[in-house]
Amino acid sequence: MRANTAAIGHTAGARGPRLINADAVAAYRRPGARGTAFALADGVGDDPRAARAAQLAAAAAVRADTDDPAEAVLAAQKAVLTDPDAADCVLVVALPDGNDYRIGWVGDARVYAAIGNELRQVTTDQTLANHFRARGVTPNPRMEHVVVVSVRTTTAPEIGVTRVPAPEFLVLASDGVHGRVGDDVILQALRYASDPARALVDAATVAGTTDNATALVVQCLPGRTGETTVAIAA
Repeated sequence: MRANTAAIGHTAGARGPRLINADAVAAYRRPGARGTAFALADGVGDDPRAARAAQLAAAAAVRADTDDPAEAVLAAQKAVLTDPDAADCVLVVALPDGNDYRIGWVGDARVYAAIGNELRQVTTDQTLANHFRARGVTPNPRMEHVVVVSVRTTTAPEIGVTRVPAPEFLVLASDGVHGRVGDDVILQALRYASDPARALVDAATVAGTTDNATALVVQCLPGRTGETTVAIAA
């Protein structure tokens, strides 16, 4: 079995101009698991049912008894579909595997990985805009915000999956953050901010985000074992 890896997680969020903060984050280390799983969900809509879906999905994804991120997303789907008070959401989940992470996603929440001065977006937005781009058609800007796959609607083949080898940092972000801050801002926050998650949310707010803005930053500690520290702030 590959060794457990320690990590430090920071998360921050802002409601922004919305009525409800329908973003949610979760972190959980299952007994015997090879580290802590992380998830971020973004509810579709601006009401309590959207928030409920995000909370259920994030919690179910990190607590799923699996090392397969697609199965973790399907566990989130089951939790949402069986709750009459839940609407829909998008989701990213990061499951540890030694020094690596396995990533699963549906919708347009994102995961970035950083090593040194290199930042890479490791997820692909499942939006109507990207659907048309893949077919050689220039999309309308409004299509950037229309998801074609969600927790409630996805099928197993539609779930995005990838593996990130030994990142120094992982950044999980809702579109209220990544829609307003660029790669340079993310790297500056990771390198210089004492609380990079809060720095990213504040930067998105200053840039005029019109959505909930949530970031979860995981600092990976290769070669070190132990419990993960996660600081969750509103």
